[in-house]
Amino acid sequence: NIKLLLGGILMKTKFISLFAIILGIFIIAFPMFGVIGVSAILGLSVLFLAIYSLMVGIAIIDYNTTGSILDLILGMLLLILSIGLIFNPSLLGILTELSLYIAGIILIIGGLVALLNNRSSRYGFYIGIIGIILGVLYIIIGTYLSNPIILGSFIGIWLIINGILKLIDR
Repeated sequence: NIKLLLGGILMKTKFISLFAIILGIFIIAFPMFGVIGVSAILGLSVLFLAIYSLMVGIAIIDYNTTGSILDLILGMLLLILSIGLIFNPSLLGILTELSLYIAGIILIIGGLVALLNNRSSRYGFYIGIIGIILGVLYIIIGTYLSNPIILGSFIGIWLIINGILKLIDR
């Protein structure tokens, strides 16, 4: 029974890790097409981060209830923000200055949540720290250079690193 439970947890972890890598690559590649606006690029990046947070929250609910609730709340907040950015381009006009800081803060919060949720993981500390560092860089670089390709790439990089480290951890 325990072997079956551990096998299920490892399958969830591998699936989520691969999904994070695919989302990260997609986020980095998607802005290169250059066919959508800044609002949609940031909204899509935040949407992928929301999907990832929701999936992690659901996957760890069996053994980490507190971390799961944190991930689910973060995922829902990110989902609302991303839908607003994607479907209401004027929202970006209202939140232009704030959106750079909000996205950076969300990366920092995501890093902190990863840091708390992955304490028993070999690379959990690094996943959290990388999220925090990329969030701070997002804010600093976003303040001086509001290029959505570069900013969206930070989220993609974090998802790829997160996925790879979780994949090799087990």
